[in-house]
Amino acid sequence: MANRRDLKKDINYVLGDIIEEVYVWELDNPDKDGKSGEAIIDEAITSFDGFMARVNDRKVENPSKHFKAIREDLEKTAQALIAKVNSL
Repeated sequence: MANRRDLKKDINYVLGDIIEEVYVWELDNPDKDGKSGEAIIDEAITSFDGFMARVNDRKVENPSKHFKAIREDLEKTAQALIAKVNSL
């Protein structure tokens, strides 16, 4: 059970930090268009919902393999979102 709880915390922290970084960028650049930042935030929230649904799925045959795949997908998603934030 601790593995599931830790994974949920990781998802929350990683995607929350990305959203926070977009807000910081928006505060530092009030003269620029915020629509691209809003799109990144929306994508992060959608990703969060998808990851939480996958974590809460109780009908998996091999939980450790399932959680490992979620962690790998989280890393890929986070890297893509960070690249988008850096390109703002």
